[in-house]
Amino acid sequence: MMTGAEDTGNSRVMYDALKKKDKLSILVVGGGGREHAVVHCLSRDPRCGKLYCAPGNAGIAALAECLPIKATDVQGMVNAAREKQVDLVFVTPDDPLMCGMVDSLEAAGIPAFGPHKAAAMLEGSKVFSKNLMKQYGIPTAAYEVFDSSEAALSYIRTCNTYPTVVKAEGLALGKGAIIASSYAEAEEAVRSIMEERVFGESGSRVVIEEFMTGPEVTVLSFVDGKTVVPMVSSQDHKRAYDGDRGPNTGGMGAFSPSPVYTPELAERCMKEIFLPTVRAMNAEGRTFRGVIYFQLMITAEGPKVVEYNARFGDPETQAVLPRLKTGLIDIILAVMSGTLDTLSIEWYDGASACIVAASGGYPVKYQKGFEITGLDRLPDDVMCYHAGTAMKDGKIVTAGGRVLGITALGCDLSDALTRAYAAVEKISFEGMFYRHDIGMGRGRKTE
Repeated sequence: MMTGAEDTGNSRVMYDALKKKDKLSILVVGGGGREHAVVHCLSRDPRCGKLYCAPGNAGIAALAECLPIKATDVQGMVNAAREKQVDLVFVTPDDPLMCGMVDSLEAAGIPAFGPHKAAAMLEGSKVFSKNLMKQYGIPTAAYEVFDSSEAALSYIRTCNTYPTVVKAEGLALGKGAIIASSYAEAEEAVRSIMEERVFGESGSRVVIEEFMTGPEVTVLSFVDGKTVVPMVSSQDHKRAYDGDRGPNTGGMGAFSPSPVYTPELAERCMKEIFLPTVRAMNAEGRTFRGVIYFQLMITAEGPKVVEYNARFGDPETQAVLPRLKTGLIDIILAVMSGTLDTLSIEWYDGASACIVAASGGYPVKYQKGFEITGLDRLPDDVMCYHAGTAMKDGKIVTAGGRVLGITALGCDLSDALTRAYAAVEKISFEGMFYRHDIGMGRGRKTE
């Protein structure tokens, strides 16, 4: 089985062979809004043949054949890829990447897009990624790691500096970072993560971080092990309610581009963060091929890494991919064959905005199964990405916390926001709520 440390000629031969095919049949792993955006982008590619998605959702079913396989079912996905004779598997979510799905697919002779398990550790362990940044001089917040709640709380009491950031070590559906403004909040965060295990085994260790301030920017980047090609920038809104209030969520909306991400800043990030990260992973024997999500804080001292993801982010993907002009299949093959430096990737001008419609009570407790109305009233030029939906008795119903991501393009951000919000107002389901200030802070600060 291949690992991220290996760079065999067999791998390149496998992906180079796909470049000669006119059309590729593709299986996309996952079933959320990000996967819907990927499926939609692939469906518009002239090189795309038959599309499958596992498990998919009610919206994805309009573009791809959905297969009832859990995203983390590695052997099930290998079997399905063989049975459907797909040319490529696009492994989208974090959990199957950390399960080694790409490794298993390639070991079975099935080409797959995404990092190997060893490289996915960049997201899978915050302790690993923070130590990597410290060792290789990549700017990030100061931190300490603890494997017991009492040691973590003793450190927090000693520092007595607030806000402070408490992070679960492992994957936590984008909700594992808690900003505590007092010792009471920090204690609650530590105990819920480490003792109550609200994020499962991801809470076996915690990272206590310095609280950074400044505008946040997300830069998704294609990486082929040596070359980094950043996508257009974006900004996410994590808090549940207007004014950046309420609990952290998986993301309530995003927009692209970020007004604070200037060409000068982009050049500095490439030199100080992007390339050093890829080189550090190579030095560790964990060559990364796929997409790295760089979440950045633009502090007074310069850009710093908040965290990495080892895949497309959600909902940033829903704002970024609609702006992609170059065919995604050509990019995938260039990434996995190590020839990204030979490809020119183009983007549409203007801006995009994605508004998330969520279930009442999200991200804590919410009900499912409510009929969604108004989808047939959306303009043709608006993308409605299904995140948590299902079919029931011939009707589309809610099936998750984040239900829909409504994305619109515009000549500028104001135009995109106007179009997106006008579309959201046409949709309805019981308990539905959404933020009314996506993109309006623009240069907003902190997490």
